[in-house]
Amino acid sequence: MAEATGAKRKREGSEEPAEPPGGDGGSFPLAELCVRRVLKESARDKAIFLHGQVSGASGDAKDAVVILEKTPFQEESISDLLKKHTKLKLQMSNDIYSTYHLYPPPQLSEIKTTVVYPATEKHLQKYLRQDAYLICETGEDYKNITLPFIQSQSFSIQWVYNILEKKAEADRIIHENLDSSNGFILIPDFKWNQKQLDDLYLIAICHRREIKSLRDLTAEHLPLLRNILQEGKEAILKRFGVAGSQLRIYLHYQPSYFHLHVHFTALSYDAPGCSVERAHLLSDVIDNLELDPQYYQKRTLTFALRADEALLKKFQEAGKA
Repeated sequence: MAEATGAKRKREGSEEPAEPPGGDGGSFPLAELCVRRVLKESARDKAIFLHGQVSGASGDAKDAVVILEKTPFQEESISDLLKKHTKLKLQMSNDIYSTYHLYPPPQLSEIKTTVVYPATEKHLQKYLRQDAYLICETGEDYKNITLPFIQSQSFSIQWVYNILEKKAEADRIIHENLDSSNGFILIPDFKWNQKQLDDLYLIAICHRREIKSLRDLTAEHLPLLRNILQEGKEAILKRFGVAGSQLRIYLHYQPSYFHLHVHFTALSYDAPGCSVERAHLLSDVIDNLELDPQYYQKRTLTFALRADEALLKKFQEAGKA
């Protein structure tokens, strides 16, 4: 699920949560992938985003986004990594300092691979490296520019509905509140492999489908938000032993997909999309709505848009960017 090194999940590329793979649910034919270009790479995150194509039986080529990222070290495998069948090749030596290339065995060389297939042009643009610009969106800007733009788009979030309807990822659900108005599902984000807690990342997805984003929230939604905050922390403590005081719990604005969801990440993890111009702490959101039921209908919100995004052009045409 969806903005980092996973395809949010991601849910978001380097910033957003990624969509799960499409297609018929079968294995992706990686060996048949023809790489067309590198969309983006991150030396810091040890990840690369590729645009590739797979030719079908009829000869037609379908686009795919493939994200390759090095997995985090696992404490229990360090001994094997250093002692068993591992090769070192000296690169440089100077007095007490030296650097090597380490070549571990295949079983310790895992590369997480996230696939979006078939991918649309919107997917390709989502992961393509672009310059970004800050937008200051007033409540009126949202009504006159952003909301009509959102309503005109056809970007599918069927994968979200599949999770809510238990048609996909049902075995990954950590917690569920079944209430149709104030309930949600808590599920690990695709960016987290659940093998270590340093980069813990889960997503709470609300059952209500009419709440698109932070802008829709009013005091009416406080029971839902409080449930997510309290039950989410309790579920993570019970399942993973991580206390609520060690979690960063926040919403994105703008989100990578317009169905209300909340991010739970380890406080020590520099998660994609946790920057100040995008992340809004859930506890702050609750406090703001308690002070003013229409807070997010009126407040000016700042967020970044990439140079190629159509919404940026809408703001430019309106003289707002």
